Amino acid sequence: MNDAAADPVPSTTPVVAGGAPALPLRYHTPAAWVATALADPLALLADHAQLERKAAANALDLVNRWPRADCAEAWVSILAAVTADEAMHLKAVTRLLARRGGELPRAHRNAYASALHAAVRRGDGPRELLDRLLVAALIEARSCERFELLAAHGEDGELASFFASLCASERGHYKVFLRLADMVAGPAERKRRWHAWLDGEAAIIAAQAPGPRIHSGVRD
Repeated sequence: MNDAAADPVPSTTPVVAGGAPALPLRYHTPAAWVATALADPLALLADHAQLERKAAANALDLVNRWPRADCAEAWVSILAAVTADEAMHLKAVTRLLARRGGELPRAHRNAYASALHAAVRRGDGPRELLDRLLVAALIEARSCERFELLAAHGEDGELASFFASLCASERGHYKVFLRLADMVAGPAERKRRWHAWLDGEAAIIAAQAPGPRIHSGVRD
């Protein structure tokens, strides 16, 4: 992960269609991705369900990693709420998958998330925790971007409505993880590292293979 000095933060926040603030991502997925992702709706939903399961497990794992005693109560409360949200999403997408005749596989690989986690500074105490929180924020932000595209451009009305219903939650989660990262490193260091991670994430998502997955790439 490149740790070069961050670009200055814009003084105003861009706004996308519908009034929602633009996500800070540096790779913007083209609308053409939607057709590839929806080529196999059941595979996409199965992938999505596993992502929600992993998100819940990750939030729960982070519960007891508060950086200081004075923030333990807020830390636990925030992550418990995120865990509950992700569990509800898992239940909803699994129900939709089953109703459409799909099955949830036990095994699941996410090359995108694996590449992000490989860049975490393991064994480096607070720096590792900071990186884990920023990776979680990135995954939530990227998922939000993809859900918004599926909601806006998907031809399956039920799926479009379903993904639209999750967008606000994903936006909230990425901001929550940034808030927790501020508790660990302070806003200045968090912002510096966040900009480095944004560059790294852009390269990782652009390199993904296409397919019916939330974090897949785009066909050339």
